[in-house]
Amino acid sequence: MNILVCMKQVPATSQVEIDRETGSLKRLGTQAKTNPYDLSALETALRLRERMGGRVTVLTMGPPQAEQMMRDAYRMGADDAVILSDRKFAGSDVLATSYTLSQGIRLLGKADLILCGRQTTDGDTAQIGPAVAEHLGIPHAAWVSEILAVDETGIEVRQTLATVTQRSRLRLPCLITVEKNICVPRLPSYRLKRETAERPIRVCGFDDLPEKNLSRCGLAGSPTHVETMFAPPVNAKKVMLKGSAGEKAAALVSVLKEKKLIEGGTGK
Repeated sequence: MNILVCMKQVPATSQVEIDRETGSLKRLGTQAKTNPYDLSALETALRLRERMGGRVTVLTMGPPQAEQMMRDAYRMGADDAVILSDRKFAGSDVLATSYTLSQGIRLLGKADLILCGRQTTDGDTAQIGPAVAEHLGIPHAAWVSEILAVDETGIEVRQTLATVTQRSRLRLPCLITVEKNICVPRLPSYRLKRETAERPIRVCGFDDLPEKNLSRCGLAGSPTHVETMFAPPVNAKKVMLKGSAGEKAAALVSVLKEKKLIEGGTGK
C-alpha cells in the first residue's frame, strides 16, 4: 500500500510576526515544530504499513526550513519526503494550499491512501484535507478517531463528528483526516537517524507541478483575504499574594472587587 501523509510546520511560539501587506505569518526565521495532529497521521500511516506493507511518503508545502521536519519524519520511519517550496506559493489560503498539495500528490503518482491531521494549530480550519480530496476527485472522511479495518480495496473508519459517531467504509484511493488521539506517535529513532542521515529530500517548485496555473497558487489563487491580523499583546502583569491561606483569600477577594469581577465595592 502506498500511503502519503500531508504534514505542516507550525509556529512553536506565540511570538510571531505578521506581514502587514498580506496579513500572513512571517514563517522564515520563526521557530517551528511539526503540527501535532500530523504526527498522529504519520504514526497511523506507519502502523498501516506494518500491517499492509508498502511505503510511506511525507509531503509538505513550506519554506526550505521544513527539511528539519522531514528529517524527523525519516527518524520516525517514513520512506520518502517531498517539500513543495516556491515563492509563488506564498500567501496561500485554504483553496490555494489544497490545490497546490493536490498537484504535488499528482506529481508523485498513485497514492492508495492519503492521511492528514484533522487540523493545524496555526490555521485551525480543518478544511485542507477534505479540500485536497475534492481537488483529486476521491472520497474522504474527516475527524477519524479509529481505523476499524483495512484491505487492498478499502478502509473502514470511525468518525467522531460534532454530535454523532459514524462508521464509514471508503474505497481506495481515498483521503482521511485523523484526530490527535487516534494513537500516540512514536519517538524518533537514533538508529534511523544514522541510517537516514544521507537520504535525500526531494524539493519541488511551481515549475514541477503538472498544471502550471499561477492563477490558482499563492495570493493570486486565494479568494479569501485577511483584512487585518495581529499578535495578541503580551500581558506579563501579575499579583503575588502572601500570607496565610485566609489572608490570601481575603486579598484575592479585594483584587477581584477592584477589577469589578465580583460583586462588592463599586463594581459587579
